[in-house]
Amino acid sequence: MGSQEQATLVTQNQLFYGTFIYPKTRTDLEYLYNTAMAVDQNGTIVAIERDYDLSQATSTLFPRLGWAPNSVTIHSSSASHNQFFFPGFIDTHLHAPQYPNVGIFGKSTLLDWLETYTFPLEASLSDPAKARTVYNRVIRKTLSHGTTCAAYYATKDVTTTNLLADLCLRAGQRALVGRVCMDQLSPKYYRDASAADSVAATRESITYIHSIDPTGAIVRPVITPRFAPSCSAPLMAELGKLAAETGLPVQTHISENEGEIAMVKEMFPAKKIGAKGDTYTHVYDTFGLLTDKTILAHGVHLSEEEVEIIKARGSKVSHCPCSNSALTSGAARVRWLLERGIEVGLGTDMSGGYSPSVLEVARQAALVSRHVAMGCAPAKKESKAEGESKSEKESKAEKESKADKESKANKDGIDRERAKLTVEEVLYLATKGGAELVGMKGKVGGFEVGMEWDAQLIGLGRDVVDGEYEGEEKEEEGNVDVFGWESWPNKVAKWLYNGDDRNTRKVWVKGRLVHERQ
Repeated sequence: MGSQEQATLVTQNQLFYGTFIYPKTRTDLEYLYNTAMAVDQNGTIVAIERDYDLSQATSTLFPRLGWAPNSVTIHSSSASHNQFFFPGFIDTHLHAPQYPNVGIFGKSTLLDWLETYTFPLEASLSDPAKARTVYNRVIRKTLSHGTTCAAYYATKDVTTTNLLADLCLRAGQRALVGRVCMDQLSPKYYRDASAADSVAATRESITYIHSIDPTGAIVRPVITPRFAPSCSAPLMAELGKLAAETGLPVQTHISENEGEIAMVKEMFPAKKIGAKGDTYTHVYDTFGLLTDKTILAHGVHLSEEEVEIIKARGSKVSHCPCSNSALTSGAARVRWLLERGIEVGLGTDMSGGYSPSVLEVARQAALVSRHVAMGCAPAKKESKAEGESKSEKESKAEKESKADKESKANKDGIDRERAKLTVEEVLYLATKGGAELVGMKGKVGGFEVGMEWDAQLIGLGRDVVDGEYEGEEKEEEGNVDVFGWESWPNKVAKWLYNGDDRNTRKVWVKGRLVHERQ
């Protein structure tokens, strides 16, 4: 069974029992064994009991919570199948209408790819029947990969943007849904007639999304200027005013590709728009689009000056390593961003990105960080004796040349080892990091009392014995092989680097079962 046509509503209190793993901090995962987590009918975690057993839950925990045993649904992770509960993934940047083009980018770079593949497909989704087919599929597919919340770009069409919000609400997937605004640098058949028309259409979509989910518990609108080159100065100015008026989040792209950056500088001269500087970031800042609710996709080529502005505004960055590699955009320096106080999440960026899996994005984030590291010099050794020995052998010119190379390699102040992201860090970015970006800090991304139950049940399968699976039980095999001697941290590392949707057995959003694999 895939994602259900109508997500199962929570009608009972629930108890989840077994092994739980979640990011405690950016650098540490918390491992809980033989643990019971009680989730009420609102999908909120109301109790966590460690070193517990199910009989204790019935005799002690349920009475304390005022729950009748027959009113509680119990879900257990299977130790024999190496199962564990993990927080749902948060995809902070993806284009729902581009899903049919996943894996198709030819030999293009960003701007050519938009003209050749993206704009024609997006324009065709003004057809509600076609949009329903595509949007249903992307929601089901992302849920099957454990994505419990997604920040979606739709198209410029109001009707089908609203349809995307309807489908997310019905499926039970949390979503930010944005009607894409653009009134220039796109085909005439696929652009807003004017800045005023763009803002009016955006208001229409915002009103509709508020009407179907007034509390924003599952679906919320997001103001979405596509990116600066496709938006006129008047349009960005009006969208900035709309963000200030409504307090809604904003999502857009920034500093993805060097050609794009040069274009922005040419299109929006600082003097012409009244900016305090001539960078990409200054353009958005001038028009009030950098807020503490702004999600900036990519940020591959940001400068120190730009990062300081983004930090001051509280805006955040969605790291999209799959897309950045596929379109040859560059390697984002995530460690550099983090150490400068920028909150970072992960985005699949379909269809610039080739996969609907946030787990795939997490492993690519780890690998891309290693490519960044290859361009950094090793940390300097502190040995005084060694330093003196080298200084005696090296001429002044040689030392100056070496120092210049190391200065360029470490221009961000990050040495080779520090540039690399760990397993724990990329899983944090995929969960708690993403929660920061979508405005759900402290609500999802972990397992703590008061947080909501957005979770996945991950199964790595039975241990391998004599080259075969123990018990010869036929089950769907994934890429992860567990031999029985691995520690849990090593099992999690195997899952990160080898796992896929076959390991995602069940998915819940706010306590509701929204996907189950059989």
